[in-house]
Amino acid sequence: MNVTHPHALSAAAPAAVTRELRDRAEIVDALYRFGLGQDLKDADLFASAFAADAELDFRPAAAKWGSKPPLMAGRDTIVTTILALFAGRVTTTHQVTNPRVAIDGDTARLTALVEAQHLLTADRATYALLKNLYDADLVRDGDRWVMRRVRIDNAWFTGDPNAIFNA
Repeated sequence: MNVTHPHALSAAAPAAVTRELRDRAEIVDALYRFGLGQDLKDADLFASAFAADAELDFRPAAAKWGSKPPLMAGRDTIVTTILALFAGRVTTTHQVTNPRVAIDGDTARLTALVEAQHLLTADRATYALLKNLYDADLVRDGDRWVMRRVRIDNAWFTGDPNAIFNA
């Protein structure tokens, strides 16, 4: 599941290094847009993280607490489903760490750890703190990168995810 190359960059020539560094920053930024778009409830920012034909698979994570969500397909479906689930009900904060990137032309793979805190707005004592493993395939979209496939698994959680996700 993880990108495990023993180095960060594959390029050596200065121009190639510059391009690769820009690509890597844009690739990781797609995941930042994913998290911050949810946290701010900003549909445009959240949508900017995905390709039009994106798939989001939260099933591996949800299985850890006995939930069975559907595979989400299509950027619009992903954005409306997730933002509607949390609208007026759940406050979120996402932190991204340990991003690893492998680039192959106009496609890339990103693995990262994402810690996501979810609090019921009306009862902040009801929460779910999730440490999730993200595995994403990305494609180049002009000067930026977008996620085409995202698989989210859960390493551990505390709190009550069912109160957050099964409302």
